[in-house]
Amino acid sequence: MIKIKYSQIVSVLKSNNIRFESTLDSDELFYGINSISNAQKNDLTFFSNIKYVDKLDQCNAKACIIKKDYIKYLPSKCKPILVDKPYLAFAYLTYLFDKNVITKNKTISENTFLHKNSKIHKNVQIDPFTYISDNTEIYDNVIIGSNVNIGPNVIIKSNCKIHDNVSLKNCIIHENCEIKSGARIGSSGFGFEEKSKKKIIHIGNVEINHNTTIGSNTTIDRAVFDTTSIGEFSQIDNLVHIAHNVVLGKHAIIAAQTGIAGSTTIGDFVKIGGQAGIAGHLFIGDNVTIAGKSGVTKNISDNKIVAGFPAKDISIWKREIIKMSKNNEIKS
Repeated sequence: MIKIKYSQIVSVLKSNNIRFESTLDSDELFYGINSISNAQKNDLTFFSNIKYVDKLDQCNAKACIIKKDYIKYLPSKCKPILVDKPYLAFAYLTYLFDKNVITKNKTISENTFLHKNSKIHKNVQIDPFTYISDNTEIYDNVIIGSNVNIGPNVIIKSNCKIHDNVSLKNCIIHENCEIKSGARIGSSGFGFEEKSKKKIIHIGNVEINHNTTIGSNTTIDRAVFDTTSIGEFSQIDNLVHIAHNVVLGKHAIIAAQTGIAGSTTIGDFVKIGGQAGIAGHLFIGDNVTIAGKSGVTKNISDNKIVAGFPAKDISIWKREIIKMSKNNEIKS
């Protein structure tokens, strides 16, 4: 059983510059972190979404991370920890309560194959049955799981986590990235001459910039020439496909089952909903939001929100949906 002192919670909040107020004692113990509905008497919970306000008075948690505006809804037995951004505080504290944190043993398994031309720096952990191929360099404090295939032509910078069953080829992974189980990065993409079906050899690479997460079973294809690029601080969900020569800006959020066709350029701070499809050779601007299941067939300028197929301004799409619904009611 995990037992976390309130003093440890304080330490996490302070180290991440999160201002807070609470009357809890530093030795107060917490056994877990949970939702408002499921939290028990020794748990920590959080409140950040107004639609759950009716559940607060039934909360059984010992303490709740919450804004000052909402403490009047808390039962007296649940002590508030006041912060300005509860969900951000919650995000940091989940690491403190993580029972499945990857343990750094800083050892390379004897069942790992290391090519003679590979270079391994300090404090690297490599778990059993992983294969490190030619022309691979792995920097300090990297953790690599089991059954991983790395190389050729791979650089992994410091403090990255590569989970089990990942395949990395022809790519550069920058600092503090996480590649989740089953991801495939740097293999050749979908390229051939249409009539003869003669395949095109891809000779470029993939670059994953720092502080980015790549979800399980996501595929990012090697460029034909140059680089398929993923911007820093991007969050890419499971089962996403990013084709050759795509350039994705920084701070992107891409939900599961999205497909982005080749040679499309996407700006910074873009959000793409699940199961969206984006055609090739397009330009999508900064701060664009693409709703789930949308089909993007044309360029999108900055700051637009689009939905539907073919994707269009969301206000137009909503009007069309309402009109269609009314027409169906009249017909029926």
